[in-house]
Amino acid sequence: MDPDHPHLHQTEDPRCKQLIVNGKPFLVLGAELQNSSMSSARHMTSIWQELREDHINTILGPVTWEQIEPIEGEFDFKELDTNLQDARSHGLHLIILWFGAFKNGLSTYAPKWVKKDQTRFPRVKLRKAGGLTKTADILSILDTNQETLKADKKAFEALMQHIKEVDAEHSTVIMVQVENEVGIIGDSRDGSALANKRFNEPVPKGVIDKLLEDWDSLHENLKVNLISFKEKAQSIDSASWPDAFGNTPQTDEIFMAYHYAQYVEELAAAGKKIYALPLYVNVWQNSATGLDRVFQKTMGIANPNQLGFSAGGGDVPGDYPSGGAVVNVLDIWQLFAPSLDFIAPDIYLTDYGTTAISYRHRLQPLFVPEQRRDDYGVSPFGIDTVKVEHKVNPYKKHYELLSKVSTIVLAAQRRPDHFSGFFFETQDPNQEPIKLTLVMGEWNLCVEPAHVFGEVEPGCGMIVQLEEGGGSRFLLIGWGFQASFTSTRPNVHFNGILSFEEKEVVDPATGELRTRRLLNGDETRSGKYAVMPSENPDYGGYPISITIPAGTAIAEVEVYALEEET
Repeated sequence: MDPDHPHLHQTEDPRCKQLIVNGKPFLVLGAELQNSSMSSARHMTSIWQELREDHINTILGPVTWEQIEPIEGEFDFKELDTNLQDARSHGLHLIILWFGAFKNGLSTYAPKWVKKDQTRFPRVKLRKAGGLTKTADILSILDTNQETLKADKKAFEALMQHIKEVDAEHSTVIMVQVENEVGIIGDSRDGSALANKRFNEPVPKGVIDKLLEDWDSLHENLKVNLISFKEKAQSIDSASWPDAFGNTPQTDEIFMAYHYAQYVEELAAAGKKIYALPLYVNVWQNSATGLDRVFQKTMGIANPNQLGFSAGGGDVPGDYPSGGAVVNVLDIWQLFAPSLDFIAPDIYLTDYGTTAISYRHRLQPLFVPEQRRDDYGVSPFGIDTVKVEHKVNPYKKHYELLSKVSTIVLAAQRRPDHFSGFFFETQDPNQEPIKLTLVMGEWNLCVEPAHVFGEVEPGCGMIVQLEEGGGSRFLLIGWGFQASFTSTRPNVHFNGILSFEEKEVVDPATGELRTRRLLNGDETRSGKYAVMPSENPDYGGYPISITIPAGTAIAEVEVYALEEET
């Protein structure tokens, strides 16, 4: 029996888990606030309604340790309570981001009483040339007495207890992020005396055993750093970290990943005992998944280092937070922080598709909690200031459409072999057109940017093979693409479109649709394609207007095939 509070539900297909809120599957149409916005309920007063009007249903916002526990042992949730009430009154859900001991590889959100007591709460030391070290603005997790962990855990427990007390009957809060982009910035590991001692002690037997037991399931980006470990695995029972894994920055990163995973596991396990909401960590990405093509084209750069900063990227541990759950240590986190429901990538500079696929490792759910502000993807960071950059929120039209078809999308998620989403960036006229090939049931689908005579615009959407109609009916949602269908049956000599209808939503709660227009002729390129046009197709000076603009961005096509008669 499923619990009453928000939770993840495993569907019949092992590839699909869904978030359940108020007893029903819930599609997050999310966006993250600027870091300081939710520190003031008064500041947020004018923002809630605008977010709602942009068809956002979930806001990701920080609750900070420095604000809720300014004096040790005395907790103040006044601002959070008002924000909860205001979000609820506007029909919005919240994902709470716990900015505790760690935020972006630093400890700037720790309370004053933690920052000033370096004896009780020791700092990370960054190793410099000549054997020197520099004190970092990072609390060490390797202190013998674990004072940082104890204090952070106590505050997190208080937060989870308070959310349960004031919100359990409302489910305004649907998930909680534990810390924010943990890891060490400026070095591949903590270089303090305490850390050096731990680094040169024997690797815990549980680490060695688990890596060997799970060897076949480990991500290739981790395996490549464990070659020497695997070769001498039988003789390293008492080996130190450098002896077991090699004295490299990658070993430093594995060492820190293990300890950060254990640290977060302590918080997550304690929080779940109080109120078992879905919990996750977010991850500042390294450059392993490659630079995003759209970002590269927009900025005119070859790699992130040309920007003069590494936020959202980085080539070596320490350029990005070392010990955070990047792909090459993702297994360490999944194995040693089991109370987390998933590990989520923040996507700014890295290739979107590659990063997303990497974080489906071990079939964990994919959730992107923050990303750069452009016109595709999910959960943009800084949504409350997006119009300063874009004038109009580019997510509004996408979220408006998705809010109408969310019931349909959620049902399709449970049938992953019959559902696919995609995005086509601006086309380079000197390159071959991008085409996506899909197989759904007994049909091959070819999806490509919608035909225009002028410049091809970006396209995005999804295709759902409907259960009704023997698998020959498909729902198309989105803009700027076209699809053709070919039967996989061996004796087929003709494939065609039986009907193509533009749809509109009658009832978003049930997913009921009705026909608005019958589409044929030019709108199917004479029966060859189911075309989902962009909002402003470029006619390119062509004198005949055969490429119409988008309507509802929802259509249903039924296809057929003729077989050779025997």
